Amino acid sequence: MKKLSLIIFVSFWSLITLAQSNLISNTGARKSLSLNGKWEYIVDPYETGFYDYRYKELKENNPDAYWNTDVQVNKTEKKEHGYVEKYSLEVPGDWNHQEPQFLFYEGTVWYKKSFDLEKAFGEHKFFLYFGAVNYRADVYLNGKKLGMHKGGFTPFNFEVPESLLKEKGNFLVVKVDNKRYADEVPTLNTDWWNYGGITREVKLMEVPTDFIQDFVVQLKKDTSGKAPDKTPEVEGWVKLNRAPAKGELITIELPELKYKKVFAAEGQLTALHFKLPKLQLWSPETPKLYTVIIKTKNDQTKDKIGFRTIAAHGTQVLLNGKPIFMRGISIHGEIPQEVRRAYSAADAAQLLGQARELGCNMVRLAHYPHDETMTRLADSLGILVWSEIPVYWTIDFGNPEVLGKAKAQLEEMITRDHNRASVIIWSVGNETPISPVRTNFMHNLLTRARELDNTRMVSAALEVNYSALKDKNIVDDPLGEFVDLVAFNEYLGWYGGLPDKCRTTNWDTPYNKPLFVSETGGDAKGGFHADSLTRFSEEYQEWYFKEQVAMFKRMPAKFVGISPWILADFRSPKRNNPLYQDGWNRKGLYDDKGNKKKAFYIMKAWYEQIKKEQQH
Repeated sequence: MKKLSLIIFVSFWSLITLAQSNLISNTGARKSLSLNGKWEYIVDPYETGFYDYRYKELKENNPDAYWNTDVQVNKTEKKEHGYVEKYSLEVPGDWNHQEPQFLFYEGTVWYKKSFDLEKAFGEHKFFLYFGAVNYRADVYLNGKKLGMHKGGFTPFNFEVPESLLKEKGNFLVVKVDNKRYADEVPTLNTDWWNYGGITREVKLMEVPTDFIQDFVVQLKKDTSGKAPDKTPEVEGWVKLNRAPAKGELITIELPELKYKKVFAAEGQLTALHFKLPKLQLWSPETPKLYTVIIKTKNDQTKDKIGFRTIAAHGTQVLLNGKPIFMRGISIHGEIPQEVRRAYSAADAAQLLGQARELGCNMVRLAHYPHDETMTRLADSLGILVWSEIPVYWTIDFGNPEVLGKAKAQLEEMITRDHNRASVIIWSVGNETPISPVRTNFMHNLLTRARELDNTRMVSAALEVNYSALKDKNIVDDPLGEFVDLVAFNEYLGWYGGLPDKCRTTNWDTPYNKPLFVSETGGDAKGGFHADSLTRFSEEYQEWYFKEQVAMFKRMPAKFVGISPWILADFRSPKRNNPLYQDGWNRKGLYDDKGNKKKAFYIMKAWYEQIKKEQQH
């Protein structure tokens, strides 16, 4: 019977994992050449360097294509493009904040980076890795196309044929296009700034010819509702880039626990199943991380991993078998003081540090996967994470190609972070209007998320029926049948009525599942003070949260947490009140200068109260 179970287990993981791309995980452990820094650029709103509109064809063999060298062979050669140091942008970084003419720009920018490479030819491969490019990236090296990627917030890599690389004078060109389209993810309409550019790190990685492409090492999914025992079970897999030689072995080591186990490689994907003695479980109070080393004959990789169980059990969320209340905050991947996209370890420290100061044990990373520095720092700090793909509002739900694009971003998000203990929720979208077509689309994504990772909860920010019962608002979105956590956004007192409407409002859901408030908030311009009835004043926002907190104290027992909207003010082209917004969504508890608003202290006090109650 055990043998049969193992065959079924291996077959299941083979089916779902090999369907993913060639994305390499845990890239920080790889030998690499950083390509961050200054890149020269050409602004190309007509895509002159890409497409010949007279003949309606790509400029594949045209020397004036912008992916080709701009160096003249001789003085008679015609060159109508050129890259010069005068026109440079920093990578990683969005283009919007770097030059005034880019503030509202949506279109194509060509980036070029020259580099040298000291390399020994032999048993190895090279991959170009991008942390993220918004939105479409066409990548060329030394005049040859390596590939194209869509999706502004997830990583991708392309293999580089060694024959393409030179020891001196390599030129890498990336065509970046951040135009919005109805059949993309996200779609045309969003409530955040469409920062364009190569927004996260770029590096050239070197790996052995036969290498470890990806792996998962996590505690076995909890189905009992009990705390893991003293020697909990670990399950996972190791994915090689190709089928191993006969007799190939895979070794797992945790030096701190003096643990080592050898597995026979069973193909490109090898299932792992073992027990770990004397394991300290990861939690917000004790965010313990262990060095995990994976070895094969030709390769080695290592990562810092925390071990914990997370599950929706009945109407509770159980972390390591114990109920947890999530004191959260929603966060955009933006540094408002500098009006730019967040990308660095320092940025992550600022954002998560502000969340900790509020008293949070959880963050909702809205509305897209954030930089990897965020989830890795959350692991170290013990902050729980909701991670989401940008299926936002009115996606083209009836289009199979759009579903494919959403699934690709879901897979890339999960592949990058499936060993992060902090990540407890994979979210497949936000505030998607209810229809049978939409529900089927979202159900497909939830199913795929569970196939890729069954050790975490899956959810989405759902829609609310505001008139089901006279004295109750009911979260009865049909997608609630398929999620683990019933999450919803509500703005009583900002969109519809005044904050005192909370006094007569109660909430419930027909689903016997945990209930979570994924957003609530109201705008306030930092430093604008008036009476509590004056919209956009700090006093109005303060009143709003006072009434919200009083309402939350009446929530049903299934209420397990909240992530108010939002940590800090952020740029949005939808917010155009010239006195109070001026292109900013002002719902932050911090303003765009980093100052705390009065509402910050309302939420901080309530979170401190909850924490004390839970400790006793």
